[in-house]
Amino acid sequence: MNDAAITAEVKAKLASDVRLATLTNIDVTTVNGVVTLAGQVRTGEESQMAEQVTKSIQGVKQVNNALQVVPPTG
Repeated sequence: MNDAAITAEVKAKLASDVRLATLTNIDVTTVNGVVTLAGQVRTGEESQMAEQVTKSIQGVKQVNNALQVVPPTG
């Protein structure tokens, strides 16, 4: 699977996961099978779930989790 296909698959899986569907501030980039997740999530649990979903995709060799936890205000 090429990098563009991996990126598309990661985005689709994150969007279709009911636990993560509200996450809209995640950027996904893939270079030589290494996926970088960047952006903001609300909890450390969301960050871990996004990483696990990404690791489960065929062709992903490594995940760099650069997600920042920013709790909701209010």
